[in-house]
Amino acid sequence: MEAGSIVERPDGALQNDRDRAALRARLRGMWSAVAPSWGEHADYVDARAAGVTAAMLDRSRPQPGERVLELACGPGGAGMAAAERVGPAGEVVLSDVASAMTAIAAARAAALGLANVSSLDLDIESIDQPDGSYDVVLCREGLMFATDHAAAAREIVRVLRPGGRAAIAVWGPRERNPWLGLVFDAVSEQMGAPVPPPGVPTPFSLGDIVRLEALLAGAGLSEVRITELPTPLRAGSFEEWWARTSALAGPLTKILAGLPDEARSELRARLEASVAPYVTANGIEIPGVTLIASGHC
Repeated sequence: MEAGSIVERPDGALQNDRDRAALRARLRGMWSAVAPSWGEHADYVDARAAGVTAAMLDRSRPQPGERVLELACGPGGAGMAAAERVGPAGEVVLSDVASAMTAIAAARAAALGLANVSSLDLDIESIDQPDGSYDVVLCREGLMFATDHAAAAREIVRVLRPGGRAAIAVWGPRERNPWLGLVFDAVSEQMGAPVPPPGVPTPFSLGDIVRLEALLAGAGLSEVRITELPTPLRAGSFEEWWARTSALAGPLTKILAGLPDEARSELRARLEASVAPYVTANGIEIPGVTLIASGHC
């Protein structure tokens, strides 16, 4: 292996610790850079994920007076939805590795007057909180982006109290999520290189149910349960779909911004052709599948 190279093991970990740290810093910067777009589209993000959030809360059952931690919170929708369940005697902590994301989540919670919600900048792979701090841990569409999935899963279990519950949502297999897979394919073809690049965690890195179950059980969660939830992406038009996708697709945003006008036009044509099979009388509807995983300590 060449010095400085990044190699992903089957468990999702990177073999070179130095490069893992560098990659984590790079990913943190990437998500910080797209945070303003996530803030702008936060209501849409929460609306699209409403079914996922409901399923996570049903599985984790936050109770009045309990403490809830949302990891990789983005604009904070899942944690804010939990705030009503724990009530004024409970507490919800919204956290993200990107401080710009945490700030957006905190501002949204404050605007809603959620006095039982606070925020922290926390890394899912090294959660700076004491052991057994929380009754519930939520992570909606974030665990798959960890550079070391096993370390992140162990950290989730570590901060749970005895009897604590976790609910985690990740994207299913790439072939069942063409809403994003076709974008990666089109950009890869346009760039002449794989997107995301080798070694970078992808949105589909935990899309295998068997692997996900083994990961969570190996970290110490008991009675791990994983189910599929259809999560199609709907938009009124190609323009609406592409505007949101290009704004929210973290690793792609910088790539797309750097394309010259001609290449951007060519990419748009590729994408219109790829999306054409999903055009309906009401706009666009592209299939998607989310895996909802849960377990307890």
